[in-house]
Amino acid sequence: MKLSKLLCAAAFGCLLASPAFAQNQIVIKFSHVVAPDTPKGKGAEKFKELAEARTNGKVKIEVYPNSQLYKDKEELEALQLGAVQMLAPSLAKFGPLGAKEFEVFDLPYIFPSKEVLVRVTNGPVGKQLFQKLESKGITGLAYWDNGFKIMSANKPIHLPTDMKALKLRIQSSKVLDSQMRALGALPQVMAFSEVYQALQTGVVDGTENPPSNMYTQKMHEVQKHATLTNHGYLGYAVIVNKKFWDGLPADVRTQLEGAMKDATTFANDIAQKENDDALAAMKASGKTEFYTPTKEETDAWRKALLPVHKEMEGRVGKELMESLYKEAAAAGFKM
Repeated sequence: MKLSKLLCAAAFGCLLASPAFAQNQIVIKFSHVVAPDTPKGKGAEKFKELAEARTNGKVKIEVYPNSQLYKDKEELEALQLGAVQMLAPSLAKFGPLGAKEFEVFDLPYIFPSKEVLVRVTNGPVGKQLFQKLESKGITGLAYWDNGFKIMSANKPIHLPTDMKALKLRIQSSKVLDSQMRALGALPQVMAFSEVYQALQTGVVDGTENPPSNMYTQKMHEVQKHATLTNHGYLGYAVIVNKKFWDGLPADVRTQLEGAMKDATTFANDIAQKENDDALAAMKASGKTEFYTPTKEETDAWRKALLPVHKEMEGRVGKELMESLYKEAAAAGFKM
């Protein structure tokens, strides 16, 4: 979407959603790029339900899934301009915005368990990262989980060497770019909404996703093989336009914060089941052959990918990375 169109949409969006525009109702446009039946999609609908109920209809939440309004590269600019009020982008998207510290979430094998992840997102590190967004005109509200990623392609990929020369779709992230290059693959940055067609036509050979995203976008219909590497994490940050959020009546903002807290618990609680169910459904379809690596093969994936940590120290910050290592150590894991 061109800047002129964004500016026009922003002016109209701000007018409609301004608390001063209509005393009876405040409109919040909540845009995201995945399907409604994903953990994020269901979390957005839960927030809508809770927010509208707790504000007694004073607030209306309009949810726009599947890139109906904006694609990956457009949505953050749209939020900053006020064309939408709320997003839930993947954490990798903050790197190009200038908050490259968020790319620490993209580091391969940085989270050895969900326990370590929760310690990070619910603790001081998560709060400090959200503070990085304030200067961008963005307020961070919550971290939403979508689980660990698996690799898929149209050839068997049991070992890192099987990735050599494959064109793999990634989000715009220097860490993910480095990850694919460490495997000998050719990273291709592409909007999420374009991935299915790119896989179908052979523009790219494969990609990485949690099972729920792979299934709801029907990628399993155009990928012959997938390997349960669980090599990386995919999470989201629910964010709002700071000026809009700060301008809400204090009582409404408090009600929305409560609704977001409960919607976050809901979304994060269902994430694992959604991924498990999606994996089972894809296996049952028989269209993709799923492979579980042996311990020796998993060790080979880790050996190939862990050097990315050292390579990215200068980008995401050595101290930040060490703080994640400490959380892992506190939970009994050694990196």
